[in-house]
Amino acid sequence: MHARRLATATAVVLFAQPSIVAAQAPDWKAVDAAMGRAAVEQPGGVHRFNFPRSDLRVVVDGVTLKPAFALRGWIAMAGSPANAMVMGDLVLTGDEVTPVITALQAGGVEQTAIHHHVIREDPHVYYVHVRAHGDAAKIAATIRTAVAATKAPAAAPAAASPAGGDPGIDTAGVAKALGYAGRMNGGVYQVTVPRAETLRENGMEIPPVMGLTTAINFQPTGGGKAAITGDFVLLAGEVNAVIQALRANGIEAVSLHSHLLDDEPRLYFMHFWANDDAVTLARGLAAGLAKTNVKRP
Repeated sequence: MHARRLATATAVVLFAQPSIVAAQAPDWKAVDAAMGRAAVEQPGGVHRFNFPRSDLRVVVDGVTLKPAFALRGWIAMAGSPANAMVMGDLVLTGDEVTPVITALQAGGVEQTAIHHHVIREDPHVYYVHVRAHGDAAKIAATIRTAVAATKAPAAAPAAASPAGGDPGIDTAGVAKALGYAGRMNGGVYQVTVPRAETLRENGMEIPPVMGLTTAINFQPTGGGKAAITGDFVLLAGEVNAVIQALRANGIEAVSLHSHLLDDEPRLYFMHFWANDDAVTLARGLAAGLAKTNVKRP
Protein backbone atom coordinates (compact mmCIF):
# COMPACT_ATOMS: atom_id res chain seq x y z
CA MET A 1 0.00 0.00 0.00
CA HIS A 2 2.79 2.45 0.92
CA ALA A 3 4.57 1.73 -2.37
CA ARG A 4 1.35 2.30 -4.31
CA ARG A 5 0.77 5.71 -2.59
CA LEU A 6 4.36 6.71 -3.28
CA ALA A 7 4.03 5.79 -6.95
CA THR A 8 0.78 7.75 -7.20
CA ALA A 9 2.31 10.83 -5.53
CA THR A 10 5.34 10.63 -7.81
CA ALA A 11 3.13 10.46 -10.89
CA VAL A 12 1.18 13.54 -9.74
CA VAL A 13 4.40 15.52 -9.32
CA LEU A 14 5.75 14.40 -12.69
CA PHE A 15 2.57 15.31 -14.51
CA ALA A 16 2.08 18.59 -12.61
CA GLN A 17 5.62 19.92 -13.10
CA PRO A 18 5.37 20.82 -16.81
CA SER A 19 2.19 22.82 -16.12
CA ILE A 20 3.96 24.75 -13.39
CA VAL A 21 6.86 25.54 -15.68
CA ALA A 22 4.57 26.50 -18.55
CA ALA A 23 2.68 28.93 -16.30
CA GLN A 24 5.81 30.89 -15.41
CA ALA A 25 5.80 34.37 -16.93
CA PRO A 26 8.73 35.43 -19.16
CA ASP A 27 11.50 37.34 -17.41
CA TRP A 28 11.71 40.76 -19.10
CA LYS A 29 14.21 42.36 -16.69
CA ALA A 30 17.04 42.45 -19.25
CA VAL A 31 14.67 43.98 -21.80
CA ASP A 32 13.58 46.70 -19.36
CA ALA A 33 17.23 47.45 -18.63
CA ALA A 34 18.00 47.71 -22.35
CA MET A 35 15.04 50.05 -22.86
CA GLY A 36 16.03 52.15 -19.84
CA ARG A 37 12.53 52.12 -18.37
CA ALA A 38 10.04 49.74 -16.81
CA ALA A 39 7.15 48.35 -18.82
CA VAL A 40 3.51 47.86 -17.86
CA GLU A 41 2.12 44.35 -18.19
CA GLN A 42 -1.00 44.14 -20.36
CA PRO A 43 -3.60 41.41 -20.95
CA GLY A 44 -2.47 38.57 -23.18
CA GLY A 45 1.10 38.60 -21.89
CA VAL A 46 1.95 41.89 -23.64
CA HIS A 47 4.90 43.89 -22.26
CA ARG A 48 4.30 47.59 -23.02
CA PHE A 49 6.58 50.61 -22.68
CA ASN A 50 5.18 54.17 -22.69
CA PHE A 51 6.97 57.24 -24.06
CA PRO A 52 4.91 60.30 -23.07
CA ARG A 53 6.01 63.57 -24.67
CA SER A 54 5.53 65.71 -21.57
CA ASP A 55 8.26 67.99 -22.95
CA LEU A 56 5.96 69.21 -25.74
CA ARG A 57 3.25 71.86 -25.51
CA VAL A 58 0.95 71.11 -28.42
CA VAL A 59 -2.23 73.14 -28.92
CA VAL A 60 -5.24 72.30 -31.12
CA ASP A 61 -8.07 74.84 -31.39
CA GLY A 62 -7.00 76.40 -28.10
CA VAL A 63 -6.77 73.06 -26.24
CA THR A 64 -3.36 72.14 -24.83
CA LEU A 65 -3.04 68.39 -25.34
CA LYS A 66 -2.16 66.22 -22.37
CA PRO A 67 0.41 63.45 -23.03
CA ALA A 68 -2.19 60.75 -22.23
CA PHE A 69 -4.59 62.35 -24.72
CA ALA A 70 -2.57 62.27 -27.95
CA LEU A 71 1.15 62.61 -27.20
CA ARG A 72 2.17 59.27 -25.73
CA GLY A 73 4.28 56.96 -27.83
CA TRP A 74 4.41 53.29 -26.96
CA ILE A 75 6.21 50.05 -27.75
CA ALA A 76 4.54 46.69 -27.09
CA MET A 77 6.18 43.27 -27.06
CA ALA A 78 4.53 39.86 -27.18
CA GLY A 79 6.00 36.36 -27.13
CA SER A 80 9.24 35.91 -25.22
CA PRO A 81 12.38 38.00 -24.66
CA ALA A 82 14.27 35.64 -26.98
CA ASN A 83 11.67 35.78 -29.76
CA ALA A 84 9.42 38.82 -29.46
CA MET A 85 6.94 40.43 -31.82
CA VAL A 86 7.31 44.20 -31.39
CA MET A 87 4.94 46.98 -32.51
CA GLY A 88 4.31 50.58 -31.55
CA ASP A 89 4.59 54.22 -32.48
CA LEU A 90 6.73 57.17 -31.43
CA VAL A 91 5.51 60.77 -31.22
CA LEU A 92 8.02 63.11 -32.86
CA THR A 93 8.55 66.68 -33.93
CA GLY A 94 9.44 67.36 -37.55
CA ASP A 95 13.17 67.72 -36.91
CA GLU A 96 13.25 64.44 -34.96
CA VAL A 97 11.70 62.20 -37.63
CA THR A 98 14.76 61.55 -39.82
CA PRO A 99 17.31 61.02 -36.99
CA VAL A 100 14.95 58.59 -35.28
CA ILE A 101 14.23 56.63 -38.46
CA THR A 102 17.96 56.46 -39.24
CA ALA A 103 18.70 55.00 -35.80
CA LEU A 104 15.82 52.52 -36.03
CA GLN A 105 16.84 51.30 -39.47
CA ALA A 106 20.45 50.85 -38.31
CA GLY A 107 19.21 48.42 -35.66
CA GLY A 108 16.78 46.54 -37.90
CA VAL A 109 13.56 48.12 -36.60
CA GLU A 110 11.21 48.75 -39.52
CA GLN A 111 8.73 51.57 -40.13
CA THR A 112 5.17 50.74 -41.11
CA ALA A 113 3.67 54.23 -41.24
CA ILE A 114 4.64 57.91 -40.89
CA HIS A 115 1.79 60.40 -40.58
CA HIS A 116 -0.22 62.71 -38.33
CA HIS A 117 -3.07 61.86 -35.94
CA VAL A 118 -4.41 65.38 -35.35
CA ILE A 119 -4.81 68.52 -37.47
CA ARG A 120 -4.36 72.23 -36.84
CA GLU A 121 -1.85 71.37 -34.11
CA ASP A 122 0.88 73.82 -33.16
CA PRO A 123 3.63 72.75 -33.38
CA HIS A 124 3.15 69.88 -35.85
CA VAL A 125 3.75 66.39 -34.51
CA TYR A 126 4.27 63.14 -36.39
CA TYR A 127 3.70 59.50 -35.51
CA VAL A 128 6.23 56.91 -36.67
CA HIS A 129 4.89 53.36 -36.41
CA VAL A 130 7.40 50.55 -36.04
CA ARG A 131 7.70 46.78 -36.02
CA ALA A 132 10.42 44.23 -35.35
CA HIS A 133 10.81 40.56 -34.54
CA GLY A 134 13.53 38.77 -32.62
CA ASP A 135 15.73 39.37 -29.58
CA ALA A 136 13.72 41.81 -27.44
CA ALA A 137 16.73 43.23 -25.58
CA LYS A 138 18.52 44.08 -28.85
CA ILE A 139 15.37 45.67 -30.25
CA ALA A 140 14.89 47.63 -27.01
CA ALA A 141 18.47 48.92 -27.19
CA THR A 142 17.85 50.13 -30.75
CA ILE A 143 14.66 51.92 -29.75
CA ARG A 144 16.40 53.50 -26.75
CA THR A 145 19.13 54.84 -29.06
CA ALA A 146 16.49 56.23 -31.41
CA VAL A 147 14.55 57.92 -28.61
CA ALA A 148 17.80 59.48 -27.39
CA ALA A 149 17.81 61.47 -30.66
CA THR A 150 14.68 63.30 -29.43
CA LYS A 151 13.99 65.71 -26.60
CA ALA A 152 11.67 63.21 -24.94
CA PRO A 153 12.21 63.09 -21.17
CA ALA A 154 13.96 60.21 -19.47
CA ALA A 155 11.69 57.59 -17.97
CA ALA A 156 9.97 58.56 -14.74
CA PRO A 157 7.41 56.76 -12.56
CA ALA A 158 3.94 57.16 -14.02
CA ALA A 159 1.77 59.65 -12.17
CA ALA A 160 -1.43 58.03 -11.03
CA SER A 161 -4.71 59.86 -11.54
CA PRO A 162 -6.04 61.16 -8.22
CA ALA A 163 -8.54 58.76 -6.70
CA GLY A 164 -12.00 60.15 -6.05
CA GLY A 165 -11.32 63.54 -7.67
CA ASP A 166 -13.68 65.36 -10.01
CA PRO A 167 -12.90 64.06 -13.53
CA GLY A 168 -14.34 67.22 -15.09
CA ILE A 169 -16.93 65.38 -17.19
CA ASP A 170 -19.84 63.03 -16.55
CA THR A 171 -17.93 59.78 -16.99
CA ALA A 172 -20.95 57.66 -16.03
CA GLY A 173 -23.02 59.45 -18.67
CA VAL A 174 -20.26 59.02 -21.24
CA ALA A 175 -20.00 55.28 -20.49
CA LYS A 176 -23.77 54.85 -20.75
CA ALA A 177 -23.93 56.75 -24.05
CA LEU A 178 -20.98 54.87 -25.55
CA GLY A 179 -22.00 51.47 -24.24
CA TYR A 180 -18.44 50.95 -22.98
CA ALA A 181 -16.81 52.05 -19.73
CA GLY A 182 -13.34 53.55 -19.52
CA ARG A 183 -10.97 54.86 -16.86
CA MET A 184 -9.21 58.09 -15.97
CA ASN A 185 -5.51 58.14 -16.81
CA GLY A 186 -3.33 61.23 -16.72
CA GLY A 187 -6.36 63.55 -16.61
CA VAL A 188 -7.95 61.81 -19.64
CA TYR A 189 -10.95 59.46 -19.74
CA GLN A 190 -9.85 56.56 -21.94
CA VAL A 191 -12.04 53.90 -23.55
CA THR A 192 -10.88 50.97 -25.68
CA VAL A 193 -13.13 48.79 -27.84
CA PRO A 194 -11.72 45.61 -29.42
CA ARG A 195 -12.80 44.26 -32.80
CA ALA A 196 -14.59 40.92 -32.97
CA GLU A 197 -12.24 39.35 -35.54
CA THR A 198 -8.95 37.56 -34.95
CA LEU A 199 -6.29 39.95 -36.27
CA ARG A 200 -2.95 38.86 -37.71
CA GLU A 201 0.27 40.46 -38.92
CA ASN A 202 2.60 38.36 -41.06
CA GLY A 203 0.40 35.38 -40.23
CA MET A 204 0.85 35.80 -36.45
CA GLU A 205 -2.16 36.53 -34.24
CA ILE A 206 -1.83 39.97 -32.65
CA PRO A 207 -3.21 40.66 -29.16
CA PRO A 208 -5.70 43.56 -29.41
CA VAL A 209 -3.77 45.61 -26.83
CA MET A 210 -0.94 45.99 -29.36
CA GLY A 211 -2.66 49.00 -30.89
CA LEU A 212 -5.56 47.19 -32.57
CA THR A 213 -8.49 48.41 -30.49
CA THR A 214 -10.60 51.45 -31.26
CA ALA A 215 -9.23 54.04 -28.83
CA ILE A 216 -11.37 56.93 -27.60
CA ASN A 217 -9.97 59.68 -25.37
CA PHE A 218 -11.86 62.47 -23.60
CA GLN A 219 -9.87 65.42 -22.24
CA PRO A 220 -12.09 67.68 -20.11
CA THR A 221 -12.13 71.30 -21.29
CA GLY A 222 -14.53 72.81 -18.75
CA GLY A 223 -18.27 73.05 -18.21
CA GLY A 224 -18.87 69.35 -18.89
CA LYS A 225 -17.20 69.62 -22.28
CA ALA A 226 -14.31 67.53 -23.57
CA ALA A 227 -11.98 67.42 -26.51
CA ILE A 228 -12.01 63.97 -28.08
CA THR A 229 -9.46 62.17 -30.18
CA GLY A 230 -8.37 58.62 -30.87
CA ASP A 231 -8.86 56.23 -33.75
CA PHE A 232 -11.42 53.81 -35.09
CA VAL A 233 -9.94 50.51 -36.32
CA LEU A 234 -11.90 49.69 -39.46
CA LEU A 235 -12.34 47.37 -42.39
CA ALA A 236 -12.54 49.02 -45.82
CA GLY A 237 -16.29 48.60 -46.05
CA GLU A 238 -16.83 50.37 -42.73
CA VAL A 239 -14.76 53.51 -43.37
CA ASN A 240 -17.28 55.79 -45.06
CA ALA A 241 -20.22 54.63 -42.98
CA VAL A 242 -18.30 55.64 -39.85
CA ILE A 243 -17.25 58.99 -41.34
CA GLN A 244 -20.89 59.74 -42.19
CA ALA A 245 -22.02 58.82 -38.67
CA LEU A 246 -19.38 61.04 -37.07
CA ARG A 247 -20.03 64.02 -39.34
CA ALA A 248 -23.76 63.76 -38.63
CA ASN A 249 -22.81 64.26 -34.97
CA GLY A 250 -20.38 67.15 -35.37
CA ILE A 251 -17.19 65.07 -35.13
CA GLU A 252 -14.37 65.61 -37.62
CA ALA A 253 -12.52 62.78 -39.37
CA VAL A 254 -8.96 64.16 -39.44
CA SER A 255 -6.78 61.32 -40.73
CA LEU A 256 -7.24 57.97 -42.47
CA HIS A 257 -4.39 55.53 -43.05
CA SER A 258 -2.86 52.15 -42.24
CA HIS A 259 -0.58 51.41 -39.32
CA LEU A 260 0.58 47.98 -40.51
CA LEU A 261 2.01 46.45 -43.68
CA ASP A 262 0.94 42.79 -43.66
CA ASP A 263 -2.24 42.78 -41.58
CA GLU A 264 -5.05 40.32 -42.13
CA PRO A 265 -7.77 41.43 -42.54
CA ARG A 266 -6.54 44.76 -43.92
CA LEU A 267 -7.19 47.48 -41.34
CA TYR A 268 -7.62 51.23 -41.64
CA PHE A 269 -7.23 53.68 -38.78
CA MET A 270 -9.43 56.76 -38.78
CA HIS A 271 -8.59 59.54 -36.32
CA PHE A 272 -11.17 62.08 -35.16
CA TRP A 273 -11.54 65.37 -33.30
CA ALA A 274 -14.22 67.47 -31.62
CA ASN A 275 -14.65 69.66 -28.54
CA ASP A 276 -18.16 69.80 -27.13
CA ASP A 277 -20.41 68.36 -24.43
CA ALA A 278 -18.82 65.04 -23.48
CA VAL A 279 -22.04 62.98 -23.30
CA THR A 280 -23.28 64.41 -26.61
CA LEU A 281 -19.99 63.48 -28.26
CA ALA A 282 -20.18 60.00 -26.72
CA ARG A 283 -23.52 59.48 -28.43
CA GLY A 284 -21.95 60.50 -31.74
CA LEU A 285 -19.05 58.11 -31.23
CA ALA A 286 -21.51 55.33 -30.37
CA ALA A 287 -23.20 55.95 -33.74
CA GLY A 288 -19.81 55.33 -35.37
CA LEU A 289 -19.15 52.21 -33.33
CA ALA A 290 -22.53 50.83 -34.39
CA LYS A 291 -21.21 50.71 -37.98
CA THR A 292 -18.30 48.44 -37.04
CA ASN A 293 -17.79 44.79 -36.11
CA VAL A 294 -16.67 45.31 -32.54
CA LYS A 295 -17.09 43.11 -29.49
CA ARG A 296 -20.24 44.01 -27.64
CA PRO A 297 -20.07 44.54 -23.86
